[in-house]
Amino acid sequence: MLRAVIFDFNGIIVDDEPIHFLLFRRVLGEEGVTLTEEDYYERYLGFDDRGAFITGLQENNRPISDAKLDELIRRKAGYYQDAIRDHAAIFPGVKSLLAELSRLLPLAVASGALRHEIETILTAAGLHDCFQAIVSAEDVKNGKPEPEIFLKALLALNGREKTGGFIQASECVVIEDSKEGIHGALRAGMKCLAVTNSHPAELLHEAHAVVDSLEEVTLPFLQQLCA
Repeated sequence: MLRAVIFDFNGIIVDDEPIHFLLFRRVLGEEGVTLTEEDYYERYLGFDDRGAFITGLQENNRPISDAKLDELIRRKAGYYQDAIRDHAAIFPGVKSLLAELSRLLPLAVASGALRHEIETILTAAGLHDCFQAIVSAEDVKNGKPEPEIFLKALLALNGREKTGGFIQASECVVIEDSKEGIHGALRAGMKCLAVTNSHPAELLHEAHAVVDSLEEVTLPFLQQLCA
């Protein structure tokens, strides 16, 4: 039985992965590290900012400290605010699906993005009130593919849910666009729907279902995943 839906953010709700690639490339480039588009989409896309910068520095034998990572994250966040201010594109099908689901189910965002980025875009798009919980990069120690972010989203939903009893992980569907996100959802014991916004379907085959767009998705479709 479907009791809750947990959404990734970048690449599922907001179409900003190309912006994140350009900004990771810019910040790493300022550190003398080259990031190609192929490498980003193949290996970096599923990481939060901290994981992506750690990977970029490690692979190029650069020193890593908490202070340095925090500075890189802040630098990228500043660039992101400038880049996204007038260019926050919401994927087709998102608004209608959220309108349908939010009337009947508790919804959460579980994303490696920074909280202020998520809340700024959701508010500007008129979608913030659709969600009962937001779990962001600041809220977890271990990003995807670890299950922590999804389990914290479920914990937050259970803390907000007033009727119907305790929601089990198996009663949740996670909507993701990355291999790391799929692995995290499965490790959390949840069902996973993958959308081919960032990767082709053959790379997302471990999800319980794969679609090309959220325009194809309805409440009955999601309920079937938990039947």
